[in-house]
Amino acid sequence: MTFGEYVVSRWGTLSLAAAEHALVVAIAIGIATVVGVGIGLLGFQAPKVRGASLALSAGILTIPSLALLTLLIPITGLGWGPTLVALTGYAFLPIIRNTVTGLNGVDAATVEAGRGMGLSAARVLLKVRLPLAWPLILTGVRVSAQMLIGIAAIAAYVDGPGLGTQIFEGLARLGSVNSLNATLAGTLGIVVIAVLFDAFFFAVRQLTTPRGLRVRP
Repeated sequence: MTFGEYVVSRWGTLSLAAAEHALVVAIAIGIATVVGVGIGLLGFQAPKVRGASLALSAGILTIPSLALLTLLIPITGLGWGPTLVALTGYAFLPIIRNTVTGLNGVDAATVEAGRGMGLSAARVLLKVRLPLAWPLILTGVRVSAQMLIGIAAIAAYVDGPGLGTQIFEGLARLGSVNSLNATLAGTLGIVVIAVLFDAFFFAVRQLTTPRGLRVRP
């Protein structure tokens, strides 16, 4: 059976696995963005909060994905639980770091101009600092998403959703009929998802970034 025939014959299984792969990454990124940006907003001028959050998120990122997924099984069980918790944890560092860097990088004169217009500290943060920091924050979210798309494949070891099952089933049966097709289908599917996510974030950047801050490709 050729690779094309394999994909056509198993299109239902492959498309469902791809949808689950994209969904679990999207949910994890959504949670990590809300929490991570919130932590960044709270901690960008608070050294202790900033240092603790960056150290903790960096520490999580150093834990091998297979080890973390395995350690989560007694708490969350198999499947979506450990996958979602692990992916969310891995996503925090780029988002928190870019949020803090972006907020602190806003020109002081611009901040003073906002204060001079009578804006409160909270409104300066939300109306001045956050919009100007948004492109860098979105870059952190984009980096996290690309990272999670690859890590999500490892979740197949804990019965997680996604295309990892195709890859590891193929590797486990390497040399048998369709083993290479299964591995290739899972791998190429992840590449396609990564490209689609990247295109999505590019579109979001174009739609949500003020015209004057856009960088021409």
